[in-house]
Amino acid sequence: MKNTIGDQIALTIFGESHGEMIGAVLDGLPAGIEIDLDKLSWEMEKRKAKGSLSTKRHEADQVRIVSGFFEGKTTGTPMCMLIENTNTRSGDYAALKSRLRPGHADWTAYEKYNGYQDYRGGGHFSGRLTAPVVAAGAVCRQILEAKGVHIGTQILSVHGIEDTSLMSLDFDALSEALDTLSAKEFPVLDEHAGEKMKAEIEQAAANLDSVGGILQTAITGFPAGIGEPFFDSVESRLSHLLFAVPALKGVSFGAGFGFANMYGSQANDPIAAKADGSLCTTTNNNGGINGGITNGMPIVVQSCIKATPSIYSEQDSADYFTRETVKLAIKGRHDPAILHRARAVVDALCAFGLLDLWMTHEAVHAFDAPAQNTFRQSDPSDQTQSDKQE
Repeated sequence: MKNTIGDQIALTIFGESHGEMIGAVLDGLPAGIEIDLDKLSWEMEKRKAKGSLSTKRHEADQVRIVSGFFEGKTTGTPMCMLIENTNTRSGDYAALKSRLRPGHADWTAYEKYNGYQDYRGGGHFSGRLTAPVVAAGAVCRQILEAKGVHIGTQILSVHGIEDTSLMSLDFDALSEALDTLSAKEFPVLDEHAGEKMKAEIEQAAANLDSVGGILQTAITGFPAGIGEPFFDSVESRLSHLLFAVPALKGVSFGAGFGFANMYGSQANDPIAAKADGSLCTTTNNNGGINGGITNGMPIVVQSCIKATPSIYSEQDSADYFTRETVKLAIKGRHDPAILHRARAVVDALCAFGLLDLWMTHEAVHAFDAPAQNTFRQSDPSDQTQSDKQE
């Protein structure tokens, strides 16, 4: 099993849903980057289960950074983050050891690991492993934010109920809207639509069922010229990361599948010159990416999240060991929808992916201009040689 991804920075995750702890290691971060632990805690807070819309398994999710961080700043060595599992009820899964839960990885886990996998709560396949992803992404996000990048995700739809799309906003208003969404526990632009979404989730729970929907993420302030054509396109890299979210089943960029119903004259984004001499597009159907490379416009990505597979209604299944058809009624604590929690995971993975791409770009072009580390934050005490001479 491989659990590491990234080029200039590498992310490794480890642990199981009901194990002692879960965690992540970030390797390759620049030294001297200030990290605000309160901001990291807020990202973790957005992923937490709360109220009637989420599972009753409530974890503290306190992140312990045990290496790579000293006196408030990164040291440049691997940053290891640990999160304890404190609220497990493994007995809920004992009767399901060989009874395969539809929509879960139980069946494929048996085929791959021959029964040696930790089956409790889904083990390593559990959405619980997205907690350390959020912790790692929160660090990456702060590095990007210090460089003027804004990241935010809205719940675009829940079971057919739609919010106002971020793509309908003026470009100048988008960064502020992303910050507003990031400050909300239930991130929608239209509060009336949000209330209808919540009611739909609660109704699904009352019916012993669950619902899914679509998240839409936008990133502003990310520079042009980053990414590669074909295999390492921005779309390729972000999609690779986003499909690590256990319930995510579809990714699209910009107008996405809406392109299928457009003429070329509608799909193309007209290019204009601004008063300051910079270029922009007047529409953003391509989601800020052309030829796999960023063009400086907002990056826009949609993520389709399926309905939570753990439902309380009786389902048809089979026993892996006896090979008999069985009726399955799942017990335990489960989410009727995970969209409002998954948005923190999507933000985190986008932050990690974009930071890795940017650092790769800087590494490749290190000799194109006088040597400088653009990721090193300036210190007021720094002096140039000419300053010292004066």
